[in-house]
Amino acid sequence: MLNPVSTPNYSDRIGFAQLTRRAFEGGDLHPLREHLLARIAEGTAEAGEGLDLSLVAQLLGEKEAGLVIQTEVLSFHQLFRTPCGLPKPRLRVLALAADIDMGGNTPIEFLLEGSDIELLTLYVIKGIGLPETLPDHDIAIVVASDSEECRETLAVIEQAAPSWPRPLLNRPDLIGNLDRDKLYRLLAGISGLDIPVTAHATRAQFSELLEGKIACADITGELRFPMIVRPRGTHAGVGLAKIDDAAALAAYLIERQEQDFFVARFVDYASADGLYRKYRLAMVDGKPYACHMAIADRWDIWYLNAYMAFSEEKRAEEAVFMIDFDSGFAARHRSALDEMSKRVGLDYFIVDCAENRDGELLVFEADNTAVVHNMDPPSVFPYKPPQMRKIFAAFTAMLSRHAEMGHKAGEESAA
Repeated sequence: MLNPVSTPNYSDRIGFAQLTRRAFEGGDLHPLREHLLARIAEGTAEAGEGLDLSLVAQLLGEKEAGLVIQTEVLSFHQLFRTPCGLPKPRLRVLALAADIDMGGNTPIEFLLEGSDIELLTLYVIKGIGLPETLPDHDIAIVVASDSEECRETLAVIEQAAPSWPRPLLNRPDLIGNLDRDKLYRLLAGISGLDIPVTAHATRAQFSELLEGKIACADITGELRFPMIVRPRGTHAGVGLAKIDDAAALAAYLIERQEQDFFVARFVDYASADGLYRKYRLAMVDGKPYACHMAIADRWDIWYLNAYMAFSEEKRAEEAVFMIDFDSGFAARHRSALDEMSKRVGLDYFIVDCAENRDGELLVFEADNTAVVHNMDPPSVFPYKPPQMRKIFAAFTAMLSRHAEMGHKAGEESAA
């Protein structure tokens, strides 16, 4: 049973958004790293500085070193503050995070940038769990991901959720449904929505397939060549490949050492002009918002490899997509998006999707940790800042609405 909230014992940090922005804009993080290392060597570093050093190391490509530092810091301190710009915040949000790499928790700092909301992040650590007395907050949100490394964190929060003293968003029992091999089951049968079955396949099964002992359909009914394969547990396109035939599968297995994979049928979603268009949407309080549109001549698109900054024509199309989103894309897929939002049940999540050749919403994945940011240079992407501010405003309005409902419920129960 959780005790009533108390005055928080937090440590301040620069935080994810500011440090990532410095790196994104080409700033040199080495001087900051040396300064933080010197503070640690002198024994004068605060816990928040240790966590900043962990993130700096990861941003400099030293992931393992950064995670070692993070785990060491979190072993003795779990609560951190990212200050807002105002001396007296309107709301205090408590984010419940896991000890994982910098992409494993919702980057909520970007969503709160420039707002009058203060962010406290509480890391729920294996063997430590939640504190007996929670830090004072108006609303809480689970930011840990659906990855296997976060399972214990989510389980601890889920156990405490029924007695949480404030509104709790993105409830932990729903986050696990975003797993690649669970999401398609959750979304199956939605009219106007296409999501390929994503199945777990082992190296042994692939070997049997190559030997002719089993067929593709024995792994999952709709599977055939060409297929999409990726190692289980990887993200950001690591190990992702389109496998056209048995020879390509054999070559892929020589390159990869993993034993477990995800496999799905390949959907050729190229438009009539031969280009592929992939969309990222933010679902905030049940409503879709456009995050970006990537256009490329390759099926395995993410925004960086679409090179949008180098094509005025592509950017013009993305601008129209954003400006006309409510009356265009969102209107075309309203019923599918509404039903998906209901089934997922999360207050905030991200969808990567496209349109198949039948005009249906083709869903690739959904998660709660994809980065939604306002770092792109306005000189190149003048249409993005207004759109990002719209998403941030919707997110903060959602927090305010739930916090107000929580306060009213508390007043009624006290009366």
